[in-house]
Amino acid sequence: MDASTVRVTLSLIGPAILLIFGLAFFATWRIDRRRTYLAMFAAGCGLFTLGAAVQVIYWPRDTGLNSMISGTLYTAAVLMTVQGLLQRGGKPVIWENHALILIFFALANWYFFYVDRSLLARVYIQNFGYGALLLGAAFRLRHLRKSQLVDQVLFWVLLIFALQFFPRTLFTIGFAAPVGAQAVADSVFWQSLQLSLAVLGTALALAMLAACASDVMEDLRRERDTDGLSGMLNRRAFEEQVRNRLRSRDRPGVLIVCDVDHFKAINDTWGHQAGDEVLQTVAEILRTPIRHPGLSGRLGGEEFGVFLPDADLIDAIAVATRLRRAIASHDFMLDGAPKRITASFGVADALVGDDWEALYRHADRLLYESKRGGRNRVSSIMVEARSPS
Repeated sequence: MDASTVRVTLSLIGPAILLIFGLAFFATWRIDRRRTYLAMFAAGCGLFTLGAAVQVIYWPRDTGLNSMISGTLYTAAVLMTVQGLLQRGGKPVIWENHALILIFFALANWYFFYVDRSLLARVYIQNFGYGALLLGAAFRLRHLRKSQLVDQVLFWVLLIFALQFFPRTLFTIGFAAPVGAQAVADSVFWQSLQLSLAVLGTALALAMLAACASDVMEDLRRERDTDGLSGMLNRRAFEEQVRNRLRSRDRPGVLIVCDVDHFKAINDTWGHQAGDEVLQTVAEILRTPIRHPGLSGRLGGEEFGVFLPDADLIDAIAVATRLRRAIASHDFMLDGAPKRITASFGVADALVGDDWEALYRHADRLLYESKRGGRNRVSSIMVEARSPS
């Protein structure tokens, strides 16, 4: 195997790895098409691979046309990657601006080949330009530094990948470009470029893939933890999160349990669809005062729970009273006419050392005191008066 064949083979290793990542992004997007940034990542990897193939295999043979095609594909790959990163990070993407950037790079490449031929200018425009684009994306995504670990890794890999374009280009090509295709292929600039793309480009693609996998897992967790009817936490997730809060705080918090009064009669009179609509409305009312780190969940049937870790019993009673009044004063549209529906509440303050079972047992007992007392009530007991049993 001659030296040129070895050189071509080695130059295609990095693009081949990115192509595999592109196929992984594309396959994931096919499974969940809501995540359009996956398609952008796939397109970015594919466009870069195609650009590298055009340049390394040297087809078409016309040097100017080859430079124009490969340069345009590289630029499009960077722009698609930036667009995908910004979209995943919740940042708006102005497509018109990216189209203008693509046109600018194409015109610059054309000018410095056909009008004022300068390989050095083309190298600096492309490398510094790509670095600036990626650095701009990293700046807009700087909030990821304080996010989950996978996002932090993605941010720092992106930042390092963006920054390396500047010193690598400056120190490997300097101010005198090699003359001739063979000289370029043998230059330190070209070899360091291939190495940086193979190592840092792969690292960036791996970080993006890990972030995408984290997004999918988060969606699965959210679907697992969410009650399909109310949109609240389901009982399993609500219990688990309250247990965690109870273990991690010196003052565990207050649990409010709510039950819709005469719910069976609502289903029997107006049907189960009407009953579902009532539960959805009640859930929306119960969510209104909840702010992080408060929790709300559907415990089953017509029973709901609200956990307030930063409230004392008096504050929680005020919250429960406000919720009771909001439900009682709401016009529930049943069979085309407004109806009034009430709910009963039990409010229990957790003792230090209480587990979920003990806290729920106290709140549930107080809830049924409200039911026995005539419904549409809030029942509670101060910590000092509560039986330890």
